[in-house]
Amino acid sequence: MAAAIAAAHGSASRAVLFYGSCLRDVALEGAMLDFYLIVSDYRAAYEHGWLATANRLIPPNVFPFAHEGLAAKYAVLSEADFHRLNGPETRSVSVWARFAQPSRLVWSAGPEASEKVVAAVARAAPTLLSAALSVVPNEQQPLDLWSAAFALTYSAELRAEKGSRSASVVDADPARYLRFFGPAMAAARASGKRCGGSWRRRRIEGKLLSVARLAKASATFAGGAEYIVWKINRHAGTSIALSEWQKKHPLLTAVTLVPKLIRTGAIK
Repeated sequence: MAAAIAAAHGSASRAVLFYGSCLRDVALEGAMLDFYLIVSDYRAAYEHGWLATANRLIPPNVFPFAHEGLAAKYAVLSEADFHRLNGPETRSVSVWARFAQPSRLVWSAGPEASEKVVAAVARAAPTLLSAALSVVPNEQQPLDLWSAAFALTYSAELRAEKGSRSASVVDADPARYLRFFGPAMAAARASGKRCGGSWRRRRIEGKLLSVARLAKASATFAGGAEYIVWKINRHAGTSIALSEWQKKHPLLTAVTLVPKLIRTGAIK
C-alpha cells in the first residue's frame, strides 16, 4: 500500500511512513490505516496547482486511499515541512506529537531520502519533552512524564479520543518509551532550544488550525464528512448520523458540526 501511495505522486515521492493506532493493532478489518507521504516539493507532487498551494498554506493535505481490500488515509508533507514540523521551531503539536510515538518507514526513494526522514523523526521526541517540561513536574517517573506530555498535546488539537488516551499510548509499549527517554532528554538538553510558546496560546492556535484543516479536508478528502463522523463515533462512543444534505455539503458540515460536537463533549 505504501508503494502504491508513492506511485500516485510519481517522482516527487520521497518516503512513506506508517503510524497510528493500526500500528499497534493486529486486526485491520474495518480500520483505516494511517500514512504520511513525504515529497520533494508540493508543486511536483500534484497535477493541480491549487492542491500544492493548499498543502503549503495549511499543511498537510489528507487524502483517502484504498488498495487490495484495505482502506487508508495519507497526509502529504514536503521534506522541508516535515523536518520543520518535527522540531521546536513550531508551536503546532500536530506532527511532533505523532512522531514522538512509534512509526515505521515502510517505503523510500533511496538511502538519501531515508536518512532525511529518519533525521526529521528523531527531532520529535526531544521536541515533545522539551515543550512539556516547561509546565509539568520534571521529577515524575519517565512513563508518567511521557503520559503527561502526550496529554498536553491532545489538549492542543480537536480530538475525539477519551481522556485516558495519552496513558494508553504509553501503556501500549512502555519498554519503548523507557528506552527512548534517556536519549530524548539528552537531545532536548543538548539542543539548548526550548519549544517556544505558551501552552495556552498553543491550544488556541491548535484548535483553530484543526477547524481550518477540517474545512480544507472537505475539498480534498472524498467522503471527508462521513470519515470525520465515523472516527468520532469510534473513539468517543457516540452515534452521530449525517443527513443526506450534510453528506452533499461537506464544507458546511465540517464547519457547523464543530461547535455542536464541542458542546456535547464528543470532541475537545
